[in-house]
Amino acid sequence: MKVLIVEDDVDINRLLGRYLEKEHYQTVAAFSGTEARLQLSMNSFDLILLDLMLPGLTGEELISEIKGRVSTPIIVVSAKSALEDRVKLLKNGADDYITKPFERDELLARVEAVLRRCNKMTTEPKDRDLSFKQLVLKESSREALVKGTLLPLTAHEFDILKLLVQNPERVFTKEQVFQEIWKSGYYGEDNTINVHISNIRKKIKDFDDNSYIKTVWGIGFKLDTIS
Repeated sequence: MKVLIVEDDVDINRLLGRYLEKEHYQTVAAFSGTEARLQLSMNSFDLILLDLMLPGLTGEELISEIKGRVSTPIIVVSAKSALEDRVKLLKNGADDYITKPFERDELLARVEAVLRRCNKMTTEPKDRDLSFKQLVLKESSREALVKGTLLPLTAHEFDILKLLVQNPERVFTKEQVFQEIWKSGYYGEDNTINVHISNIRKKIKDFDDNSYIKTVWGIGFKLDTIS
């Protein structure tokens, strides 16, 4: 994600840049409204962080100017904290408003939320199906079907099956499956993975005799791509 930081205070501009770059955003700095206008004429951005009190062209003027031309979301970062200022900016086109001084974690959370919201409205696919043999996994609705029949999978069973279908050639150890699905440490004596794999196999076998999950002895599990 590429972010334009429009802030005339050099220290604050650099601080915002460091925060974002540590989270793997690409940043471009502008120190005036006119410089921001130039950057926007030459490049496309996923987000704009915008101060209001800028030399050359104010933040309010820049919002009015670009909102009719580009759909890039804007988060205002300003020392103006009055309610009427925030309401006016949000009504005039800003997507969010953060007052100075700001906390790093709140700033990053708001950046992520605005990007997620805007991306979801414009580019998120409605549904993406994963398939293997007679099995179809619907990610958005979290449904698994074999030969068109819905499987009564638990949440963890669905996630395990999805993990394997997304990586058809990969062998997963029990530890890897546990860490991917439960997001926690694995203790070797735990029989959880075996039980879940067994349940998935039984539920699929009710509708299809083909083998779907192969045990790789001494290692773990993978999709049975041969049988």
